[in-house]
Amino acid sequence: MKTKLTLLLSWGIMASILLSNCGSKIDASRCVLLPVADDPTVSYRIYFKVGSQDDPAGKEGLAFLTAHMLSEAATQSNSYEEIIAKLFPLAASYDATVSAEMTVISGRVHRDNLPAYYPLFTEAILKPAFQEDDLNRLKSNVLNYLENVLKYANDEELGKAVLYNEIFAGTGYGHPTEGLINSINSITINDVKDFYQKMYNRNNVIIGVGGGYDNETLTKLQKDLAQLPRGAENIATRAIPYDIQGLKVTIVEKDANATAISLGFPINITRENPEWYALAVANSWFGEHRNSSSHLYQVIRETRGLNYGDYSYIEHFPNSGYYQFPPVNVARHQQIFEIWIRPVPNETRHFVLRATMRELHNFIENGLTPEQFNLTRNFLRKYILHYAPTTTMRLGYAIDDKFYGIKGSHLENFRIALDNLTVNDVNSAIRKYLQYDNLQIAIVTNEAEKLREDLLANTPSPIKYITPKTEEVLKEDLEIANYPLAIRPENIKIVNVRDLFYE
Repeated sequence: MKTKLTLLLSWGIMASILLSNCGSKIDASRCVLLPVADDPTVSYRIYFKVGSQDDPAGKEGLAFLTAHMLSEAATQSNSYEEIIAKLFPLAASYDATVSAEMTVISGRVHRDNLPAYYPLFTEAILKPAFQEDDLNRLKSNVLNYLENVLKYANDEELGKAVLYNEIFAGTGYGHPTEGLINSINSITINDVKDFYQKMYNRNNVIIGVGGGYDNETLTKLQKDLAQLPRGAENIATRAIPYDIQGLKVTIVEKDANATAISLGFPINITRENPEWYALAVANSWFGEHRNSSSHLYQVIRETRGLNYGDYSYIEHFPNSGYYQFPPVNVARHQQIFEIWIRPVPNETRHFVLRATMRELHNFIENGLTPEQFNLTRNFLRKYILHYAPTTTMRLGYAIDDKFYGIKGSHLENFRIALDNLTVNDVNSAIRKYLQYDNLQIAIVTNEAEKLREDLLANTPSPIKYITPKTEEVLKEDLEIANYPLAIRPENIKIVNVRDLFYE
C-alpha cells in the first residue's frame, strides 16, 4: 500500500506529466490535470488571470463582484434559487476565490452526480445572467462586510487589512480584495458585464481538473470552455511597494476592549526561488501559524499569557483566523513578511509591541541554532503532509505551481529541500530577506492619542501579572519594558475606524 508521502509525490509528478494531454481547443500549457482513479469525486478549479489589482480606479471591488456574479447568481438557464435547489440533492456546490492576482471558480462533486452537476457548473462560467437583483444582493453583502464585519467584528483582520493597505498604498494591492465602500456603491451591471467580457477569455484561463474523471469528461470541458471569447491574456505586473523608512505606525482609533497588532515589510522572494524553503524553515521556528511550539507564541502567550496567538508569515495568508494550514489560490508576485499578534489587553499593548520587536531583532541577529534547525526541520517533514490531504487541495497547489512557474510540485520540492538544507542556508536566508529597521506597524486600539504619546516618548512599559512569574521572566520583562522603539513624529498617524475603506 502506498504511503501518503509516496502518493503526494506521484500526484505531483502525474500533474506535470499530463499537462501535454489537455487537448487542442485550449492550449496544452493552459491545463493542470490531476487524475486519481480511486477518487469517487471530481474536482474543478478554473483559474482566470485576473484579480483585485485589475480593478479600475474608482471601481475597486469589481473583480470580486464579477467573480461572485458567476458563483452566487443566476445563469441564463436558472435563477440563483433554482441553482441552489438543484445542487442540494447532489451534495455539491461551486464557489469563487478572488485574490490580488487570481480568480478561481472551483467545485467538487461525486462522479455519480456529475451529469447533473456539470451543466450547472459550466453555465455559471459561460452563461451568467447578470441580473440587477443579484448584483444588488452581492453589493449589499460586500458593503455589510466592509462597513460592519471588518470594522467592528474582527479586529485581527482589520489590522491586517490596514497593514496591507499602508504597505501597498498606490498599487493594485492597496485596497481590500472586496473593494472600497464608495467604489462598491458606484459599480453597475454594465461595469460587471464589461469586466467579464474583457477578463474571462480563452487566453486568460487555466483549466484544472482532478479526481476520478474520465477522458470524455475532460474533452467536454475543453470543448465547452473553448467557447470563451479569444481575448487578450492579462499579464500581471508585480506591485511595487514604496520604500519604508524607519518604523511607521498607523493607529486605528476604535472603542476596543483589546488591541490588535500587525506589522511587516515587503520581501522580494516567492516560492519558485529555492531560498524560499530555507526562509520557510526559519519562519516556522519563529512563528508558524497556529503552532504552539513556535518561538513568538512561547514568549508572548505561553510564558506570559497575554493573548491568543502570535504568528509570522512569508506568504499572504488571508482569513487566517479560520484556517489551520495555508490556503491555496491566493498566490501573488509580491509578498511581505508579516507578524500577527492576536489581541492583547489594552494595558499591555506597548509592552507586547516591544516584546515582538525585540524577538524579531534577536531572531534576525542570532538566527537558528543547529538544535532549533533540526527540531523545526523534523517538524515540517511531517507537518507539510497535512497541507493537501484531498484531491481538490492538491489540485489547488498544482494551480499555484502553474502561477509561480514551478517545475514539478511545490510540496515535493519542499520535502526535497528539507532533506538538503543546512542551518547555514537558513541563517543566510534570514539575513538576506529579513530586517527590523524599516517596517510598517498597524495597531487597532482605544485611546490612540495616549499610545502615540507613549511611543514617541519611548516611555517604559512595565507589566503586572495576576499570577506569579519566575525571576528569569521578570528579569527579561525589564529589558522588554525598556526596549527602544525609535519612532519619529511624522511616522505616526491616527485614523478613526469610521473613516476606513472609503477611498
